[in-house]
Amino acid sequence: MPSALEVSYGLDGKSRVQITPTQSTFFERQQPHPVQVVWKEWHGHKLPLFFDEATEQPWFTQDDDGNIILQYDLVASAFYLLSGWQEYYGKDRDPLGRFPYRASQQSRHRMLTKPLVNYYFEVLREAVAKAYGQPLAPRLWDGKPFATCLTHDIDFCQSAWKVAGKPALQKGNLKLFLQLALQKFTGKDAWFNLPEVEKELKKLNALGTFYFLPETAPYEGHPNADYDVASPALQKEISRLAAAGHEIGLHGSHGSGLKARQLRTEKEKLPASVAGNRFHYLRFDPVKSPALLEELGFAYDSSLGFPERFGFRNSYCHPFRLFNFKERQMTSVWELPLNLMDVTLNHPNYLQLSPAEVLPALMPMLEEIVKFHGVFTLLWHNENFSSYGMEAGLQLFREITEYVQEKDTSFFTAAQAVDQVQKI
Repeated sequence: MPSALEVSYGLDGKSRVQITPTQSTFFERQQPHPVQVVWKEWHGHKLPLFFDEATEQPWFTQDDDGNIILQYDLVASAFYLLSGWQEYYGKDRDPLGRFPYRASQQSRHRMLTKPLVNYYFEVLREAVAKAYGQPLAPRLWDGKPFATCLTHDIDFCQSAWKVAGKPALQKGNLKLFLQLALQKFTGKDAWFNLPEVEKELKKLNALGTFYFLPETAPYEGHPNADYDVASPALQKEISRLAAAGHEIGLHGSHGSGLKARQLRTEKEKLPASVAGNRFHYLRFDPVKSPALLEELGFAYDSSLGFPERFGFRNSYCHPFRLFNFKERQMTSVWELPLNLMDVTLNHPNYLQLSPAEVLPALMPMLEEIVKFHGVFTLLWHNENFSSYGMEAGLQLFREITEYVQEKDTSFFTAAQAVDQVQKI
């Protein structure tokens, strides 16, 4: 296969593969949602086409010179989903200022666990294979079919005695309350458990990514960290984790997705080598955050997942570059999509799955990632490795990671996964 493929967006009459561009004026109107979506089958899968009006044509035709003509504008549909167009131009926000799942095309068409952009690119890949007479080999991850990034937002290190102890006391479990209180007042709160998290990673022969939250003051009534990242105890843990090869990232506090000065101050409290960010409560602002992250020199962000559901918020299972709508161009900042957050599984406002329901529910999404040689990004908070976090938290982490091991994953830190993609 030649190193430079002839793929034209537009019918130029000469490229080996030519993509028929849409005639829709949707992007000129700057509306959040397409007026009409049509569906076309591809190898047994129904794919939505956002900017094509009919589906009578085959996917491909061939001109007199043997060039392949792709009859549908998959590029426009992919751009719509990857850029976050619906989020930028949509006005819907939840009480925390986040774009809600219920307002998305993924919710409307029940396609959150189907990485549509990967399917679009697979159609294009087939067109290229037809044009050149040979298939394109997939990219592997250190020889493995897909990658897994194990990430950990460090929100709480000092309050298990209070958060878990108070309910225990209310239920009459004085023994548990006293146990947690004793741990706290002897300097080892039950959630100051980063060595325990690291032990689980070692069992997997994996390196993790730990996002630390430098802000302690509440924001509009919402809590930030319960620890001081500058304290000797936390600095010792950060240094120890980094020395062991784990990645240290920034957990941008409430409101920092809108304020460059605030996020810069927080970044400066962590090692200079910090490459990535994930916003606390996933408070990524579609309008301001991409440019802000680029201004501050972040290599990547990993905030784009819906807290309410697991799946593919931008319908893609690989890292991609964020888009700056004001400048009408990609930023230098990569997005590592967040597929699953532990809290999503059983929070009263979210899915409320029982432990037995979790892995069967996740399998279809994970199979899509395996199929497209993508990246599975998992967020598991440190408190949910303890007995005082979510129900069966440690058991579920082990079940999920055992499953991806059985599927022959390769483990990467978030920064390593992004770096792999940049090398292509």
